[in-house]
Amino acid sequence: MGDKKSPTRPKRQPKPSTDEGYWDCSVCTFRNSAEAFKCMMCDVRKGTSTRYNKDVSLSYWNPYWMLPSDVCGMNCFWEATFRYRLMKTQSSETMHLAVVACGERLEETVTMIKSAVIFSIQPLQFHIFAEDQLQHSFKNILNGWKFLQTFNYTIYPITFPTENAAEWKKLFKPCASQRLFLPLILKEVDSLLYVDTDILFLRPVDDIWSLLKKFNSTQIAAMAPEHEEPRIGWYNRFARHPYYGKTGINSGVMLMNMTRMRRKYFKNDMTTAHLQWGEILMPLLKKYKLNITWGDQDLLNIMFFHNPESLFVFPCHWNYRPDHCIYGSNCQEAEEEGIFILHGNRGVYHDDKQPVFRAIYEALRNCSFEDDKVHSLLHPLELELQKTVHTYCGRIHKIFMKQLTKSIRDSYNRPTKER
Repeated sequence: MGDKKSPTRPKRQPKPSTDEGYWDCSVCTFRNSAEAFKCMMCDVRKGTSTRYNKDVSLSYWNPYWMLPSDVCGMNCFWEATFRYRLMKTQSSETMHLAVVACGERLEETVTMIKSAVIFSIQPLQFHIFAEDQLQHSFKNILNGWKFLQTFNYTIYPITFPTENAAEWKKLFKPCASQRLFLPLILKEVDSLLYVDTDILFLRPVDDIWSLLKKFNSTQIAAMAPEHEEPRIGWYNRFARHPYYGKTGINSGVMLMNMTRMRRKYFKNDMTTAHLQWGEILMPLLKKYKLNITWGDQDLLNIMFFHNPESLFVFPCHWNYRPDHCIYGSNCQEAEEEGIFILHGNRGVYHDDKQPVFRAIYEALRNCSFEDDKVHSLLHPLELELQKTVHTYCGRIHKIFMKQLTKSIRDSYNRPTKER
């Protein structure tokens, strides 16, 4: 028998990486590029094995965890906090929000943006479509908020297809029909929340953004009904064109999966062929322009009348308007859970017809990011709303405060927001 050769040990194979081109530091978990020889954050060499207690896991909700004293620099606390912020930003999903501002809508739009920034958790990317004379003012105001660090913005000019551009612009309110072309303009954006300028968020944008995950395979957009009570509905009593459901839909808050919108072929009553988003808008306008009252919202109603399987309908407290209370309370979800998104159409933020809407608008407009919002916003607002009980909406002012109060208290209970 010959000498037995000791079995050769197989060469150690590198661990497969789920993210090619990156490596995670074994100490601080910072994700480094493949070219980095040392961790960019804690200076530990690539591949270094560090002893630690496996029973103790690091919580990224706690910014006060520290690296071992022989790894971090002079100030472990601030280095750890910086790493926490960086990792949270890297792991967070950016939410895209679009608004179209023309005429005298600067203040309303800024107040809407402020309400979104105050409560939201994940980073926000605003797409602001504005007339030329408003763009400089937007930049001056929003650049002053850059210390917040949790939002970015891009300003776009108002643009319509060359053919019939003037007709699109004056279809309803100035520039309102711009929203119809967002899937064609923002081609790199997958999903988007469009809101009118007169919207106020009373809870984090994250919550309505999460509804995207509830879409089934055929749904491309989400909106709320125009009315809850058919006896006061506009579409079911006056419309001269098809509309979605029993009372139509309101497009002031519109959540969109724009990738699906761009791919879909829509059934219609103009041709037997199904048309894509970019193909259907102009034929719809030509056919119905003499029969529509609410412009682009009517066109959306027509589209989803023929394609009802494509719409996700969310409850009225995601788009709460004066119509839900001026004839008596008719939004059950708001009565039970409070108002999530306030929509001040009919100009109610700027007149005395519905003082409860105006009071909330002015409170959010005037508050600052540094204020103690329990004392500077909630308490004065509660006193102000008690003065509105002589109106139908004011009689139920508690539902206006219910979610707003919860959102403010929740914001204090969360870890410091990274802005």
